[in-house]
Amino acid sequence: MIKFLHAADIHLDSPLVGLERYDGAPVEEVRGATRRALVNLVDLALAEEVAFVLVAGDLYDGDWRDYNTGLFLARHMGRLREAGIPVFIIRGNHDAASQITRQLRSPDNVRWLQEQGPETVLLESIGVAIHGQSFASREVTEDMSAAYPDAVPGLFNIGLLHTSVNGREGHEPYAPCSLQGLLSRGYQYWALGHVHKYEVLHDDPWVVFPGNTQGRHARETGPKGCTLVTVEDGMVVSAKRRYLDVMRWCVCQVDATGAATGEEVIDRVAGALQRELDGSEGRALAVRVQVLGPCQAHGDLSADPERWTNEIRAAATELSSGAMWVEKVQLGTQTVVDLASVMEQDSALGGLLRTIGGLEADDDLLASLKEEFADLRRKLPVELRAGDESIELEDPGTLHGVMEEVRQMLLARILAGGGGA
Repeated sequence: MIKFLHAADIHLDSPLVGLERYDGAPVEEVRGATRRALVNLVDLALAEEVAFVLVAGDLYDGDWRDYNTGLFLARHMGRLREAGIPVFIIRGNHDAASQITRQLRSPDNVRWLQEQGPETVLLESIGVAIHGQSFASREVTEDMSAAYPDAVPGLFNIGLLHTSVNGREGHEPYAPCSLQGLLSRGYQYWALGHVHKYEVLHDDPWVVFPGNTQGRHARETGPKGCTLVTVEDGMVVSAKRRYLDVMRWCVCQVDATGAATGEEVIDRVAGALQRELDGSEGRALAVRVQVLGPCQAHGDLSADPERWTNEIRAAATELSSGAMWVEKVQLGTQTVVDLASVMEQDSALGGLLRTIGGLEADDDLLASLKEEFADLRRKLPVELRAGDESIELEDPGTLHGVMEEVRQMLLARILAGGGGA
């Protein structure tokens, strides 16, 4: 029996751009998370006494700011060397040969597979063949797997590849390939990287994305880690997820339907946050709270969103003693008023709602707004044009969302003031 670890997308020392703008954010806690996830990977390899470790690309996150990144890696790879555990790595788009200018000699148990073409490493003492190729440049658009050799007869064959396969939402289509193409090589296991979400594409033979080892922002939610693979008689008998993350990101959706007051909404949020905390297994949590649903409390929330956002942050602090950070609060409640019936009324409010509805249905107006916003978008700072917090002013969905927010805001204010006639 042999065991090995399959990890990918470690993004060691990944910069967390813009984190400092969030008041109360645990900046140092999050900054060090990718390092501590790597330490957890090494600890797991030692505890499980694995035969080797695979890293399917993006060990780094681009060029190092200084040599401390390389020194940190060398220190922990040295721990594996002392235990006789080799590490096989391919470069992905973030740590391609063209991306890394600083270099340190790796410990002799670490082998970077070449970028000139597929390379095969034979571990004949344990009956394993590892096939892989590094990215030479950041943007690889051809199917690299097409050049991988067929399986070596009599050995357990592993394909190590950084790829989008046939496309994955939110990821650049680098080294595209097909599942059928991978299966045609005859390997017993494909160790993939690039996609940050855990996914098993096939289980006979196994084709696996382990996901990244540590979530870095609000789009990388849920458990993160690696895959521990056990092989007997040349066959995979288990491929288990093992979690390595030290700080977990999650989206906490709270149903406020029917809530009468803002205080009742806060009570519901507190209950939902407690459930997230209970399931975190002692990890620190970064939470995006989304409050949704039609309720009478919508008037309270929309009248003073800053107050209720901070009420939610205070509830999280009280529950967790600082182990939970509310990254963002999105108040998406709606009025309980029957909009359809109000729109039919011969009243100022009915006329206002009909006007807003007419604007939404006016394709020419929306097209002209997109043109207006295109110029505005070019003037926005870069952090508002890209990434998780980007403002998609040219997206029709964004425009419709803004109109709905305006409709709900106006309704809440007019009704709160006794309007509607």
